[in-house]
Amino acid sequence: MIMSKIDIGIEQADRNSIADGLKRLLADSYTLYLQTHNFHWNVEGPQFRELHLMFEEHYTELATAVDEIAERIRTLDVPAPGTYKEFAKLSSIEEVDGVPDAKTMVDLLTKGHEQVVKTCRDVLKVAEAGDDESSAALASDRMRIHEKTAWMLRAINK
Repeated sequence: MIMSKIDIGIEQADRNSIADGLKRLLADSYTLYLQTHNFHWNVEGPQFRELHLMFEEHYTELATAVDEIAERIRTLDVPAPGTYKEFAKLSSIEEVDGVPDAKTMVDLLTKGHEQVVKTCRDVLKVAEAGDDESSAALASDRMRIHEKTAWMLRAINK
């Protein structure tokens, strides 16, 4: 079987740099997904129903996002990370021990979404420098979603 060389108009060095940024975005997104799902299962208190349903919306959206990010990495002809060990090494979002109270959950998720926005900004710069409009659009779309989600979460604990 003859494999064709990838030729999508982006140099290999640029593809590798962009994929490295996307790997960090994937790790951050997956870590935030897992944290959000954990909080969905374990939230308690007077805002239980509201937060339980909101967290479900958030982790469902993140589940779709991690697939899109991983597939973009593969489109650049780079293997996507897919283990907890790799994600822990790449992620800038810290895992949470135990089960915090609802207010702390909201604060932690706000911080997590804000961190993903920063990761998106880094990916956006590298993608633009490598003339990769598709990765830039993905990073920009993700950034907008995380900015809005962080705003909504901040509004809860005011």
